[in-house]
Amino acid sequence: MPNIVIPYKPRALQKILHEQIDKHRFSVCVIHRRGGKTVCAINHLLRSALQNPLPNPRYVFISPFRLQGKATAWDYIKQFAAKIPGTKFNESELRCDLPNGARITILGADNDQAIRGISLDGCVMDEFQNIKPTIFPEIIRPALADRARVGDPKRGFCIFIGTPKGQNQFYQMYQRAIKNPTWYACSYKASETGILADEELQAAKEVMSNDLYNQEFEVSFNAAINGSYYGAIIEDLAKEKRMVSNLYDEDLDVETWFDLGMNDQTAIWFVQKYKGEIRLIDYYENSGFGLDHYADILKNKGYEYSTHIFPHDVKVRELGNYGKTRLEALLNLGIVGEVAPKLSIEDGIEAVRKNLINCWFDKDKCATGIEYLKAYQKKWDDKAQVFKSKPLHNFSSHAADSFRTGVVGQGIELSNWKKEVPVNTNYIV
Repeated sequence: MPNIVIPYKPRALQKILHEQIDKHRFSVCVIHRRGGKTVCAINHLLRSALQNPLPNPRYVFISPFRLQGKATAWDYIKQFAAKIPGTKFNESELRCDLPNGARITILGADNDQAIRGISLDGCVMDEFQNIKPTIFPEIIRPALADRARVGDPKRGFCIFIGTPKGQNQFYQMYQRAIKNPTWYACSYKASETGILADEELQAAKEVMSNDLYNQEFEVSFNAAINGSYYGAIIEDLAKEKRMVSNLYDEDLDVETWFDLGMNDQTAIWFVQKYKGEIRLIDYYENSGFGLDHYADILKNKGYEYSTHIFPHDVKVRELGNYGKTRLEALLNLGIVGEVAPKLSIEDGIEAVRKNLINCWFDKDKCATGIEYLKAYQKKWDDKAQVFKSKPLHNFSSHAADSFRTGVVGQGIELSNWKKEVPVNTNYIV
């Protein structure tokens, strides 16, 4: 292939990133807003794809949502690859086919089933702080395995980019990279890079809270998640040392709290109670399986169950299941339980907030569920510039819904909860 010049002149920071990413198979880059990380990542994919000697190289750029990836990365791919002779763009599939047989595709993490089973030479996970934590270890990491070559950091690589959102999976990945000499970790604040003018940063400070500014421009992992229903409470529980290991007590029975998805995730909390304490000892979530799969999970956990608490819609009849309800299907599988009453989401959220102060968590077995609860937040209305009264539906919803089902199923005293549910009301730009 003749020499190809991509119309891209990297900034000083982008040059550093390219040099370091070339030397490491896995790179975690925490970079402030408008720092040029997406442009850098797209051009790194393009160069790697063009230089890859293997047959049919495959690369992906994964955003939390496919439409988000289209808005943030697709135009960059077309801009920088447009002058490469023989390049083809597929708008409907957000796919760039290069003349050497390489392919770069924009994907959304919201449809993780569409990502499974692929083989990858390279991957960028954009806004990783907003991506479901299980996607990398369960889907992307195996996809990179058969394209790796010993001693060659350019094969089977992954780049994680984003800005902080509390101490969630992005923070944990960053800490892992710091401790692992074979990984690359970097953190760049707006006050250090000089990319944004001082007057622009000062203008941002005037309209943003200190926490929000420090999170977005000074890449602080210590700010609370904006709009989070439960984040501050869970952080307080951690400070009170309510996150412990080996919480399970074999002398106590276990109950489960379910969220049963149709074509979605099914989430289960495993709970023990003792003298007013609510002990979350385990958490399980999966998708694409029938109820028999979850019956096997319950059996294989080896717990003694006192009851199972299901959401109210478990009594809805399914036309594709001979008119049976899922409650009937569960009974046929030997899973006998209770159905939580139907409450408004707002009432249920307030009930969870009142009960969280009595909770203890197994920090190891419930690690994913804890992060999901912290990430459960109000939906932002871009047009009205306010938080909506309903929660954002994303990867965290199922853990939060199953937790709410369990709390509501305890039998709570209803109050007049017309007032706003309190949240951290800063918004991430």
